[in-house]
Amino acid sequence: MDNRRIYLDHAATTPIDKRVVEAMIPFLTAHWGNPSGIYAEAQTARKGLDSAKSQIAGILECDETEIVLTSGGTESDNAAISGVAHALEHTGKHIISSNIEHHAVLHTLESLEKDGFEITLIPVDTEGFVDPSHVQASVRDDTILVTIMTANNEVGTIQSMKEIAQAVDEKNPKTIVHTDAVQAAGAIDIRPDQLGVDLLSLTAHKIYGPKGIGALYIRRNTPFQPFIVGGSQEHDFRAGTENVAGAIALATALTLAHNEFSTRNDSLQKLRAQLWRDIQKSKTEAVLHGPKNFNRRLPNNLSIGFPGIEGESILLQLDIEGIAASSGSACTTGSSEPSHVLTAMGIDSDLAHSTVRFTVGTDNDSNQISHVGKIVPEIIERLRALSPT
Repeated sequence: MDNRRIYLDHAATTPIDKRVVEAMIPFLTAHWGNPSGIYAEAQTARKGLDSAKSQIAGILECDETEIVLTSGGTESDNAAISGVAHALEHTGKHIISSNIEHHAVLHTLESLEKDGFEITLIPVDTEGFVDPSHVQASVRDDTILVTIMTANNEVGTIQSMKEIAQAVDEKNPKTIVHTDAVQAAGAIDIRPDQLGVDLLSLTAHKIYGPKGIGALYIRRNTPFQPFIVGGSQEHDFRAGTENVAGAIALATALTLAHNEFSTRNDSLQKLRAQLWRDIQKSKTEAVLHGPKNFNRRLPNNLSIGFPGIEGESILLQLDIEGIAASSGSACTTGSSEPSHVLTAMGIDSDLAHSTVRFTVGTDNDSNQISHVGKIVPEIIERLRALSPT
């Protein structure tokens, strides 16, 4: 084992692929013009921007005009939900979501609730699955939007998004369907037509691109009211001078994820299975959260509870050993509250607090995983020996 740190928190963010950096650099140095101008520098930037959006649209199999560039997944989620809600509030104010969504969704819904919208949160089962029939039963004549994440960032549960969208359409064809596909990108097929959704959120930094650039797919003719105004960029859907280098990076990262789909995910699945197998072999008491059928969870995700031990203590010991992992969603680090996702799945507070999320990536290898599989049980047993209980 060499002295490199082992990074196992790819659900929080991924290292940038060198090929993505190489594609960005010309648009950070030579081609820095504002793409809205008519002079040569601007038109060079415009060509890069148009090419990036064409690439993104090609991967998603949609029209370029249906792609709106954003600052990332949080903005995409905020814009999708608020944009539809305010565009359709004259026809209804009922919105449906699930109780395991990312806070980018849940906090937006809480804000809308203060503005008079009615929010229905669908419960999930013990593995984090939303029942499409439950969603359908909750749809009403005044339901304007259903927003369900494609794959959960904490426990890796992959929803039957197509079934959910079909169930909604059968009950009320006018209801708009949005999905947060931030974690799903690169792991499963997220083409909007295949999922049956009207809006879809993406970000680059979960697929080996940089932070600060994302996209929102908005199906043509979907009612939408922009909430960032001040210019006519992005077909009047999102004002602001476009982040051309970021767009190039997102397009490149998405293309690489598409082209290397099978090889990447096969490797991630093997590494994930190896780590879980090694932890089980150690006889250390460990509880797997999320789908037991690994085919129904993200290929790189392991969410494990270690009863009787605080997750934060485990993470600190892992960090000392040169291993980076997470207690759940890195977006809420510092909170003393148990994960809302684990709580929604019926997991008690103590076990939720003992949970560590390991998410492998393309920069990991079998030797690293073997080392982690050896170190984790040692840490757990050491901490248990120190515990007064």
